[in-house]
Amino acid sequence: MSTGHLTIDLDALIANWRALDHYTNCETAAVVKADGYGLGAGRVAKALAQAGVRKFFVAVAEEGAAVRQALGPGPEISVFSGHMRGDTDMIHDLHLTPMLNSIQQITRHLEALPGHPFGLQLDTGMNRLGMEWDEWAAIAETALKQRPTLVMSHLACADEADHPMNAYQLDVFHQMTDGISTPRSLAATGGILLGKEYHFDLTRPGIGIYGGEPFGTAQKVVRMDLPVIQIRHLDEGEVVGYGNTWQCTRPTDIATVSAGYADGLIRAMSDKATLWFEDSPCPLVGRVSMDLLTVDVTDLTETPHALTLLGPNQTVDDLARDAGTIGYEILTSLGPRYTRRYQSR
Repeated sequence: MSTGHLTIDLDALIANWRALDHYTNCETAAVVKADGYGLGAGRVAKALAQAGVRKFFVAVAEEGAAVRQALGPGPEISVFSGHMRGDTDMIHDLHLTPMLNSIQQITRHLEALPGHPFGLQLDTGMNRLGMEWDEWAAIAETALKQRPTLVMSHLACADEADHPMNAYQLDVFHQMTDGISTPRSLAATGGILLGKEYHFDLTRPGIGIYGGEPFGTAQKVVRMDLPVIQIRHLDEGEVVGYGNTWQCTRPTDIATVSAGYADGLIRAMSDKATLWFEDSPCPLVGRVSMDLLTVDVTDLTETPHALTLLGPNQTVDDLARDAGTIGYEILTSLGPRYTRRYQSR
């Protein structure tokens, strides 16, 4: 087999959700957008539902359709993008709950699907999604009479515990929503870790469930093993890969590994990332190409059949730091060519 292999530890995933839930005294949902952060939304959502999760969040209605197909009727599936033009039948038929972001969306939803559940999203300073203060003031009384399931907002800087934006947004959210009877939600993973004042009635962890920062004590959820296609011996002075960007300074054994930027291993990893053979580090050398990596395995004492990029010695955030990005991008970029094995003890 010449495709990369992902091993997804569903027990670790569930343990991470339970640990985040333990921080709170309110209901804990789960965010399974971007195909379950690259790990397979259907399998991830099923495992979490079996563990007791009853509310899920996705980015768009099409993602909600995939999760509904996996879960069947019952669990609540909320859509961050709200009720977009063309989504009406999908929202209705699949019992999705749009988080309405504007007066226009509220009007569309109430006219097209009167009586159908919905939530409301407010902008408390991130300036991305949700109604700003003036819009909310104009529509709040009318919208709340329609009994929304949730009023939510999103923190911009929750991964930085001391950032002043956190307290600012908390204060704005209180000012916009104190006194309403509708359940409220402000915290994703970072917000959960900020403390109980950010938890309100529902939290929505995402990256922490999948083993990523800022949940520093999270269990590792994903392992990535990449097959070695070929090993060649180079003499001192020979070059490797596109652009001749790496040159041997000694006799070198190079493993050509089956994976590349088509599999989500971004070019910014070139000459920076490390792969592992058991506990031995093997530097990635030369440029990441579409389908292949080149790795220096000179110091290994045996010939590897595969090398590990994510595993016991390297987390998604370790790899992300080498590439100058964040763990979210590493996970959500994982392409369709990997075989995926779901492990549950």
